[in-house]
Amino acid sequence: MAMPQLQMDPESSIELVHRAQAGDASALDRLLTRYRPRLQRWASGRLPRYARVFADTEDLVQDALIGTFKNISAFEHRGEWALQAYLRRAVTNRVRDELRKHSSLPPREEMQDNVSSAEPSPLETALGKETLARYDQALATLSDVEREAVIARIELGCSFEEIAAMVEKPSADAARMMVARALNKLARSMTPASSA
Repeated sequence: MAMPQLQMDPESSIELVHRAQAGDASALDRLLTRYRPRLQRWASGRLPRYARVFADTEDLVQDALIGTFKNISAFEHRGEWALQAYLRRAVTNRVRDELRKHSSLPPREEMQDNVSSAEPSPLETALGKETLARYDQALATLSDVEREAVIARIELGCSFEEIAAMVEKPSADAARMMVARALNKLARSMTPASSA
């Protein structure tokens, strides 16, 4: 049985990229409007608080998007999810740049022991990093399509309709089922061996 062909939406990211590459400024604006909130949700918390001296997450996302879209003509399209992955990589690189910038600063003065902080303790931070590391490792065990679908749903807040178009599933229900199976795999991969 042949899979039904998806109609190409004139507002799909693929079509907007093609139009932007042809010089359509309104298509470029639509791409910025579409991806900025998704990437801000994804990047939230990836820039440690101590590194937010020079920029916050929103600034980094904006810089990454503008820098990427200035060179949109060089982007090689390999599927709906490719742009999302490409933009996430650009944001990740900007976060790394910011961390390098911060690491070159002189050390700060020590605070007195009796000062309390609303910030998480080093232990809380380490546990958060450990969980994030397990999540990233578990993501790596998924196929490319599963990984992009999980990231699209969990980190970027995409609808199942959007995910279906990204990963070429025939319906939102098919995308929902694929995401559910991928999340089950992800959860099993994140569970430490001793508690399984």
